[in-house]
Amino acid sequence: MSAVQIRPPLPTNQALSFTGFSFFALFLLSPQESVAIACAAVRDAQANSGKINMASAGNGSASHLAGELFKMMTGVDLVHVPYRGSFLPDLLGGQIQVVFPPIPTVIGYIRAGKLRALAVTSAARSEALPDIPTAVETVPGYEASAWYRQPQVVGNQRSLPLAS
Repeated sequence: MSAVQIRPPLPTNQALSFTGFSFFALFLLSPQESVAIACAAVRDAQANSGKINMASAGNGSASHLAGELFKMMTGVDLVHVPYRGSFLPDLLGGQIQVVFPPIPTVIGYIRAGKLRALAVTSAARSEALPDIPTAVETVPGYEASAWYRQPQVVGNQRSLPLAS
């Protein structure tokens, strides 16, 4: 008897039982940084090239790639520090100066004034943080966003978490 089991197709329409949404990232600074606007942040980063630590969710993650694109387009040498767990304690403590995280992971800290968002990395401003400019307003042509699929019950009318 074989251990392989073949099941008949599921009765749901897979295309309709998943909902898509985007998480745009932010160009985010630790609260200890004295930089007030993105233009000044880029100038400061260029002046301190190789001395600014950039956290990410790990090598090849969306936050890592957003940071690498920023480095490439601005000529700033940020030191990549990949994390397996949360970078937030080190960001809040000032050991990490820059990160490009998804908005939902840090929006509470931004609204509480514990972190400073300099720009969203999407082409358009975020509905969740409308006062934060886009990175393209400072770095022409820069855009980085990730798209995710969220399993939902078909016909579910509940709102998804922050989507842009």
